[in-house]
Amino acid sequence: MAELPISELINLAGAIGIIATLFVIFYFSRKEMKSIAVDIETSVLNDLDEKIHAMSEMLVHRPELVKVLDKNQSSISPEQDFAYYVLYTCAHAFHMRQRKVLSDNEWAGWLRWMKSAFSEGTISEYWGKTIKPEKWFDPAFQDFINNEIIKGNKV
Repeated sequence: MAELPISELINLAGAIGIIATLFVIFYFSRKEMKSIAVDIETSVLNDLDEKIHAMSEMLVHRPELVKVLDKNQSSISPEQDFAYYVLYTCAHAFHMRQRKVLSDNEWAGWLRWMKSAFSEGTISEYWGKTIKPEKWFDPAFQDFINNEIIKGNKV
């Protein structure tokens, strides 16, 4: 077995240290990139949500514009427009929860609010009769409302 001089052992330890440092940097940079991707996705979702809210406000002031979205409907009542607005707000909270932006406590508050709105108000009537959720909301949110909120309120 050949013995290595002390200077070569120091060089070898330095090389191992550099390689280990690169692995640590790589690990944390990947973790940071995932975090940045979630932040960008959340920002885009927030921007789109603001646009939906602006459109809802326009429909309150000018109900005849609903024909742009649904040519079979000549106008929309303020209550129905508000129902859409509430549902899009709930959908936004749901999507923020999916992206782990909302904490457990914040989500518990939103969940209580949604369940109360569906059990105490008329939003469930709009969801089931007037609003066609399969046309306006994504399937995951639709399943959440049907299975967690509406069925959960009947228990």
